[in-house]
Amino acid sequence: MQHRLSPTLRDRLAATDRALAGVWVCSGSPLVAEICAGSGVDWLLIDMEHSPNGLESVLAQLQAVAAYDVTPVVRVPKNDPVLIKQVLDLGAQNLMIPMVGSAAEAAAAVAATRYPPGGIRGVGSALARSARWNRVEGYLADAASHISVVVQVETADAVAAARDIAAVEGVDGVFVGPSDLAASMGLLGQQSHPDVVAAVLRAFASVSEAGTPVGVNAFVPSQAREYVEAGARFVLHAADVAILARATEAVAAEWGEPEDPAGASAEPTASY
Repeated sequence: MQHRLSPTLRDRLAATDRALAGVWVCSGSPLVAEICAGSGVDWLLIDMEHSPNGLESVLAQLQAVAAYDVTPVVRVPKNDPVLIKQVLDLGAQNLMIPMVGSAAEAAAAVAATRYPPGGIRGVGSALARSARWNRVEGYLADAASHISVVVQVETADAVAAARDIAAVEGVDGVFVGPSDLAASMGLLGQQSHPDVVAAVLRAFASVSEAGTPVGVNAFVPSQAREYVEAGARFVLHAADVAILARATEAVAAEWGEPEDPAGASAEPTASY
C-alpha cells in the first residue's frame, strides 16, 4: 500500500494570498498540541529550542495533530545536521532553523535536509516515519518536494544579510524573530521599540525582494496587523503556555483571594 504525505508550509503559502495564522506550541504536551490543532489556525510551531521537547515528544505531537487541517512546523534547537536529520526522519515535513545569520548558514541548513548529491542528509528512509517506512513511493528521489525549510533572522547582522539569506535555493521562508533581534540591538525585552520595528520591516523588504515568503512572531494584535500589512505571510499570534497563563490569571483575579479589608490587595499578576 502506498501512502501520501501532507502538503508542506510552502504549498499552503502558495495556495492563498492571506497571512497564515499560527500558534506556538511550547508545553510539550500532545494533548495541548491537539487542542490547538483543532482550533482552526493554519499552522503550529512545535518548539525544541525554548521548550521541553525532545524527539519522542515531538513525534507524539506530530502524530496527535496529523488528523487535523493544520500545518505543523518543528523548530530545531540549532542549525545542526544531526538534529535536522533526526527530526526529518521522525516525520517532520516543515522545519524552522533558528539563528541563521548568513547565506552560508542558510545553505548549510538546506543541505542538511537534502539527500546526496544535493546535500548531506543521511539515508534511512526504510527505517523512518518520514517515508512511512518506504510506503511513500519515490521518497528518496522526491524528498525535497515533501519538505519546507524556514530560516530565522534574529540579529541585526542577519537583518543586513536578509536578502542574501532569502535568496538561497531551498529556503522556503524567512521568519523574523523580534525578541532576539531586540536583544542584539541592545533593547532586550523591547520588541515594540521603534528601532526594532524598523529593523523588522527592513528584513521584510529585503526578503520580499528575493521573492521569498516572510513570517514573524507578534502577540500584540495591533503589531501583528501592522506586520501583515507590511507583507508578513505567516504569523505566530500566540503561544499555548501564554494563553493558559493569562487565562488562569484572569480566573484568579475574578474568583481568587478577595481584596484585603484594610485596602491592601494581592500581588498583581504578570501581563504581556
